[in-house]
Parts: sequence; structure tokens; C-alpha cells
Amino acid sequence: MPPSVNFHLWEPCNMRCRFCFATFQDVRKDVLPKGHLPKQEALRLVELLALRFQKITFAGGEPLLCSWLPDLVAAAKAKGATTMLVTNGSRLDADTLARLRGVMDWVTLSIDSVSPQTHAALGRAVQGKALPVEHYLSLAERIRAAGMRLKVNTVVTNLNAGEDQTAFLQELRPERWKLLRVLSVEGQNTGKVEALHCSREDFEAFVDRHRCLERDGIILVPEDNEDMRGSYAMIDPAGRFFDNVQEGHRYSAPILQCGLDAAWSQVQFSMERFIGRDGHYAFGGES
Repeated sequence: MPPSVNFHLWEPCNMRCRFCFATFQDVRKDVLPKGHLPKQEALRLVELLALRFQKITFAGGEPLLCSWLPDLVAAAKAKGATTMLVTNGSRLDADTLARLRGVMDWVTLSIDSVSPQTHAALGRAVQGKALPVEHYLSLAERIRAAGMRLKVNTVVTNLNAGEDQTAFLQELRPERWKLLRVLSVEGQNTGKVEALHCSREDFEAFVDRHRCLERDGIILVPEDNEDMRGSYAMIDPAGRFFDNVQEGHRYSAPILQCGLDAAWSQVQFSMERFIGRDGHYAFGGES
């Protein structure tokens, strides 16, 4: 197993990103009607994961729709794990930051564009309304003030591939910026993502355009489609490992029923690709 795992604990989301490769509509339809485990099962799973993984990333859907997320994070931290949150930033208010203070190590903000209009066209909006740039800048300052480290994830599509986000990123000042070329995943975003496809050349041009940010201490982490496949340990809202090696998701048996090792043996993972995308960062207090 790798040292880190992404737990997609919550299928529901308050945004409708057209490119999202973790919608889990198949899980909600066939396995888990509510789109998440009961609280006590989720806690048991997190405590089990923290015994084997050095870092646990809490993702969704939108994980901050889960009112007991701070309890899960605290359970992971109590077992010594490095903790990370991936969020669209719409619900990370002062009260939530206070509840996560001391137990959340990293916050990753999903931001794809400097244009609210582009965000709205991508579906990164709440009831059609995108968050303003000022919201993200203010939130970044509050995250740092709460003692958490900041990372940004950006999905590069044909709607934002021509943007120059240099000035915005210089003001936002994340430690790391992950750039992902939009990926088609059968059963997750098919029927919505096709019109957003971005060529490899346009993706590479976007990355090159922003290489100057490394002089400001921002680490760029580009991930093309093949970099993403099979390079993550991932758990779905039903508590199963899954992989994306083929066109869609393939799921293991539930971890709480069969155990970590048996479930892990049912998915594919490439340690070479994990290392190639710099997956070893951020354990303990190191970057």
C-alpha cells in the first residue's frame, strides 16, 4: 500500500462540475442510497485506515456537507495521521475552521478559473452562482491563520486552458498547485465531460505558462491523464477501495467487512506512478 489514501466519504455535493470524475451516482443508485456511511461506520473505517496510512485525504462530493467531518479528522489525527481536506471552499466558514483547528494539517481548495463566468459554465457554482475571486483570497488567509497549509487543485479544460492565472496564484500563495488535465471516467462524468476535453498540447502550454510561479515558492504538480490512472489509493462513499485503471471505477468489497488487505488485493495500483506524481509529499511536518 502507498503511504496516503483519499477517502471520498460524501457523495452529495452543492456544486455540479461537469468534469467531476467522482460523482458516485453508481454508488448512490445501487449500493448506498444516502451517499455516505453512517457516522459510526465512517469513524471505524478512519481509525482502521490511520493504522496503515500515514496521510488521509478527506474528499467528496463536498466533504464539508458532512456535519461530523471534524470528528473523523480528529480520529485520524489521534492515530497520528497527516490530514488533508479537499473542498470547493463554499462552506469553509469561521466556525468550521475553528472546529478543524489543530487536527487538519492541509486544506486543498478546488479552483479552476479566475473568471466566475467560466466557473459557472463549468458547473463550479452553487445554484448557478460562482464564488468570487475575493472569496478564495480571503479564505486562503483564514486557512493559514488557522495553522493549516494550503494547496490548490485545478482541472484544466478547454474553457480555462488559455487563462493566465499567475497573478491570482501569486496572491493566493498556496504551497502546492496541482494541475490535472480533464479526464473522462465512464459512469462518472460521461455525457457531460466530452465538450470540455483539452488537448495534451494545450495542457502542457498551460503548465509552461505558469512555471514562473516556482520562483515564488509554489510547487507545480502537473498530472496528465495517464499520471492519474492507478496512482491513487482511493475509497468510495460506501467504504470500498476503487481504482480508475480502466475506463470506469472498479470497486472492492467493503473494507469493514473483509479487512484492508483483502479489499486492497481487489484493486490495481502503481507505486511507480504514485512516486512519479510526487505522492510522497506532506507526511508529518515536511512538505
